[in-house]
Order: sequence, then structure tokens, then C-alpha cells
Amino acid sequence: MRIATWNVNSLSVRLPQVLAWLAANPVDAMGLQELKLVDEKFPHAAFEAAGYHAVCFGQKTYNGVAIISRAPARDVVRNIPGHTDEQARVIAATLDTADGPLRLINCYFVNGQAPGTDKFAYKMQWLAALHDWLREELAAHPRLVLLGDFNVAPEDRDSYDPVGLKDTIHHTVEERAHFRELLALGLTDAFRLFEQPEKSYSWWDYRQLGFQKNRGLRIDHILVSEALRAGVVACHVDRAPRKNPQPSDHAPVVVTLG
Repeated sequence: MRIATWNVNSLSVRLPQVLAWLAANPVDAMGLQELKLVDEKFPHAAFEAAGYHAVCFGQKTYNGVAIISRAPARDVVRNIPGHTDEQARVIAATLDTADGPLRLINCYFVNGQAPGTDKFAYKMQWLAALHDWLREELAAHPRLVLLGDFNVAPEDRDSYDPVGLKDTIHHTVEERAHFRELLALGLTDAFRLFEQPEKSYSWWDYRQLGFQKNRGLRIDHILVSEALRAGVVACHVDRAPRKNPQPSDHAPVVVTLG
């Protein structure tokens, strides 16, 4: 089973690229972030024609998440239960697979802007609420995958300039501590189960030739529960879509479960 995550930075703009990627990379499920469109404008018909079911949680202009999958999604949850949030950042669903139910939680984590701002405080509150809810989800769903744009570079090797960017957004002690707390729930960073090329990133700024110079960050992640860890056989970042005309600033990350 192959599962992917991709922040598409506007699905209305990037839909042809997403469909082309799916045709070349027929994954079983994918989490999309930053749809930037309302539910009524989600292109269900296009995904159905490609052989996928879709559930979405959209928002005008900003945010928005979706899960597309070969198997129909059930028990869908939108946003973190019990946590009041006007932004569309979380969608969870159960997929019935040959190996049993799989819980997929797709998140567009808060950016946070900068330490000391209201947006950073919102990020900390959001991360704490996510952690508490995930503890419950893991208890109810042992086979669980958490994926999405985390807006956190967990370690120095996940940043093109860990010294110059130290303590800036995505690199703060607080953000990295929250990432480790997610792992402590019993989750594993699938990408780090394997030897990876040095300077492997999933996001590059559009400005100053960020991609061409590989000035990137690894902020898109796939975390798997303990019940799935032994079955992870591969995980990689697919840089190819970042070379497209008018690309997303993120590249897909793909995990393969045996």
C-alpha cells in the first residue's frame, strides 16, 4: 500500500499536476493540504474519473485539507474534536484495506509566523490539542498514519541553514519539542527509517532560486503507528513535481507499506 502527502498550494491551480502525478504514481491514498477552495468547488468528478474517492474540508482562500483514496472513506472527522478552530486544518478517515482498517489523519499544521506572535501562540495551542486528540485516536485505531504539512523542521539536518535559521519559525525549540511529543505517543517518522540523501527537503521558497539552489526544509512528514512500523518498506520525497511550470512550493512525500 502506498500513501502520499502533498501540500498543493491551491488545488484549483494545481489540479492538472495532481492528476498527472496520480496517473504516474497510482497511490492508494493521499492527503492534500492548502486546497484554498470551499467544499462546493472541490473537483470530486475529476478524482472519480481517475479512480479515487474523496472527502474534503475546505475554506475560501486559505487552508483546506482532503483525503483521496481508492477505498471509500468512513468515520470522517473534520478538525480536532473539542478544539474550537475556524480554520480548516484537519481531516481524518478510516480506510478499509486488505490488512484491516487504517486510520488516516491529514493535517495542515499552523505556520506560526514568528516566535512571540499571536500566531505562534495559536500554533502552540493547536499542537497541544492535536497531541491530546491523537492519544485517543491511537488507542482507538492502532493502525494509524499521521501525515501532512507539519510546518516543523524536526532536526538541523532538515534545514538548509540550521545555524542561520536557528530559533526562527519551523526551527524553534518549542516546535521541535512538540514534534518529539508526537513521536513519544508511539509514532515513527517513516522517512527516517531509511538512509536518505543528504539535504533532503520537501519545501523550497519560490524566491531567490530556492529550489534550484536546494535551499529547502523538510517540513512535510508521514508518521506511522507502532503497529505499522515493521511494514514500512520505503519512504521518499518526489522532487519531480517541483520542477513543473507553476509548481507548488512543496513536493509529495510517499510511504510504502508492505
